[in-house]
Amino acid sequence: MPMTSLPAPEPVKAPGSGRADSGAGTATHCPYCALQCGMRISATAAPGGRQEISITPRDDIPANAGGLCQKGWTAGELLTNGARLTTPLVHGEPATWDDALDYIAERIRRIQAEHGPDAVAVFGGGGLTNEKAYLLGKFARVALRTSQIDYNGRFCMSSAAAASIRAFGMDRGMPFPITDLAAADAVLFAGGNVAETMPPFVRHLNAMRERGGRLIVADPRLTATAKSADLHLQLTPGTDLALALGLLHIAIADGYADEDYIAARTTGFEAVRTSLAAWWPERVERITGVPVAQMREAVRLLGTARRAMVLTGRGAEQHAKGTDTVTAFINLALALGLPGTEGSGYACVTGQGNGQGGREHGQKADQLPGYRKIDDPAARAHVAAVWGVDPEELPGPGRSAYELLDALGTPAGPKALLLFGSNPLVSAPRAGHVAERIGDLELLVVSDLVLSETAARADVVLPSTQWAEESGTMTNLEGRVLLRRRAVAPPSGVRSDLAVLSGLAGRLGHPDGFPDDPRAVFDELRRASAGGVADYSGITYERIAAETGVFWPCPAEDHPGTPRPFLDGFATPDGRARFVPVDHRPAAEDIDEDYPLYLTTGRVLAHYQSGAQTRRIGPLVQAAPEAYVELHPDLAERLGVTAGERLRVVSRRGTAEGVARVSGAIRADTVFMPFHWAGRASANQLTNAALDPTSRMPEFKVCAVRVERVA
Repeated sequence: MPMTSLPAPEPVKAPGSGRADSGAGTATHCPYCALQCGMRISATAAPGGRQEISITPRDDIPANAGGLCQKGWTAGELLTNGARLTTPLVHGEPATWDDALDYIAERIRRIQAEHGPDAVAVFGGGGLTNEKAYLLGKFARVALRTSQIDYNGRFCMSSAAAASIRAFGMDRGMPFPITDLAAADAVLFAGGNVAETMPPFVRHLNAMRERGGRLIVADPRLTATAKSADLHLQLTPGTDLALALGLLHIAIADGYADEDYIAARTTGFEAVRTSLAAWWPERVERITGVPVAQMREAVRLLGTARRAMVLTGRGAEQHAKGTDTVTAFINLALALGLPGTEGSGYACVTGQGNGQGGREHGQKADQLPGYRKIDDPAARAHVAAVWGVDPEELPGPGRSAYELLDALGTPAGPKALLLFGSNPLVSAPRAGHVAERIGDLELLVVSDLVLSETAARADVVLPSTQWAEESGTMTNLEGRVLLRRRAVAPPSGVRSDLAVLSGLAGRLGHPDGFPDDPRAVFDELRRASAGGVADYSGITYERIAAETGVFWPCPAEDHPGTPRPFLDGFATPDGRARFVPVDHRPAAEDIDEDYPLYLTTGRVLAHYQSGAQTRRIGPLVQAAPEAYVELHPDLAERLGVTAGERLRVVSRRGTAEGVARVSGAIRADTVFMPFHWAGRASANQLTNAALDPTSRMPEFKVCAVRVERVA
């Protein structure tokens, strides 16, 4: 068991007021979100051969500067939890590592011999280190020769990435240091609830507001973040795009557009200006439910601020029109002259721990290391040279995450899946259907630290090391490459994902090129990324340690890194940002007589992602023991519902249950469920798998449901 004297969760503090870093223990980073808060870990021997883990925050990492959230404080329990897997399982029975890896390799050879290379697929996680993400992509394309690889980061910020690339020529979630937020005079945050998802982030917003800055939050719920805002735009779920168009219409009509900036640093503005004629404020109010007066006030606050920022989160992005929605918010930021301006800008607030680095270096179906496009001949030639293979041997683009899961076990789809660090039976949309697809596989292999809901269905389960038991780099939401250091020894019988990939590659005829040493993998990653958009070639473990992180791109060891990449120009051929005309369209599934309510989903403070880790930590389970259904008092009265009773939420795809939480913080036409629970409480049994045509992001954030009382 972990030591019982873990510190209580620390409230969010303003920068500079966090606990001092004592310097004791191993300096590393939190295992959860993309802030990658700095912490120190100390381990001491306890009776019975156990380890007692203590955690203290570091004050040298700007993202958290001495603070941690409840999940960070209790992260030590992940290392000592009795639910840890410590031996491989083959069809539920303990096995040796050699037997398990031999079995996997033999099944892969047989399946590919019968059905071809693409019959074996790989699915990764947004929490894997850069080294793991890189080697996983190389393993898929060289050892397996399959195009079928993607990762759960596709469900995180792929829409914002696609929008940023077409506007700026480059996707780096936050193209400025997080500390720049404190100096802003106004911030619009669309669809983000950082007070619960990454609490130390709030200290930067608080510092801004303490200086007199103003915070505007657009969200269907009065979330903990919205409660702290100066202005809350409580829109109808699925109408973020219409809201952004209305705000931009007002900005131009009321004279807040920065004409000099637009002329000097952008292209395409006139086409966008023309496209806005139909989005007058009164029409937008009817669609979104946001009063015209509030929209005008939001634009005034942004337009009169000396420094302003527009941020988007999953609430605006996880839609079948998420790329266009983010594009509309980027258009607003460009019209106001914000991106690439000191102290101002647009940013996507990345969610998963390494959602940024995970796609930069090869887990994504259409990308090679360095954020290179897999169908670019020059990119293929460069990476193939590093890997020592012929470029013609590299497969082309594969299926995106949900499309990959949807194809599993079908006649034309993969027959085997190797899954690292993800739990799609809980985290994927239309989860019941995904479970059926996984059930039709000939081989499912899961590498994880606990027996997640997906691992419980696997033919082979491989027990993996976790965050503090291995070294490796992570890229946080700022684009800052950080070093996680090994702080404790893993349990006997546990291996790293790098060792798993190395062992499998050797058995599949590739004894070289797949080292299990993270530093060796990172050195190869540096070479593979050189010259790419996400160039890590000048970043070393030593530099990261000395500088507490290095911003990419960093093309040489004497290069300082790039905290603000757009100050001198954008990553487009002409150096100008691109306005892109977009138009609002309804949600893929609207409410009707049978399903009269909107469902929106999200996270809660105590839990993370599918809950596979946090639902095994006592203090977090005590803080949030079960799923709930949040509904407005008027809706509760209409349904005859009282707080605390069990409710069933029904969509066209499935049902989920939770206890009623009656709250005026939500719209009367909307219900909310957190998505961290499994089984009958799984919100993703309900969600819609409709995909964005550009990013292939599913529409997690809105679908039509009805609510029933459970007898």
